[in-house]
Amino acid sequence: MMMALDFNQYATEGNTFLKDYAKHLEVGQDLDKAGRICISILHALREIISVEESMQFMAQLPMFLKAAYVNGWNPKKRKERVKNMEKFVELIKEFDGKSAINDFGYENDLAERYIYQTFIYLRKYVSMGELEDIRDGLPKGLKGIVSMKITV
Repeated sequence: MMMALDFNQYATEGNTFLKDYAKHLEVGQDLDKAGRICISILHALREIISVEESMQFMAQLPMFLKAAYVNGWNPKKRKERVKNMEKFVELIKEFDGKSAINDFGYENDLAERYIYQTFIYLRKYVSMGELEDIRDGLPKGLKGIVSMKITV
């Protein structure tokens, strides 16, 4: 028997996620900003990991994040050559577009903090094993984005 789609449930879970994630990032009640930060980071990650790794990662995400992850994705597109944090932050800001300056500021410190906090937060959904697989596939200069410290 097939389960019916419950879009209201996805919306509720998505809103709960955004409120909690915004609190985690310390951006107050600015749920739009929290959403843009999360999606920009996920889309940048998607551009630098393999399609296979993306599929394994996505399989563990809740439905509302799966939808956000694949939105606008072209898996056939050549992967970005991103080997360090500076280039990764540039890619994130590119995905954030005109809002990037308001969301991440001029320096990279805030963006880096959001990146670390996002990967820590995603442990609620994604196993440490999967996060380790992602980290193992990253260039040496980016392995640190997926912190393996146990703080949540």
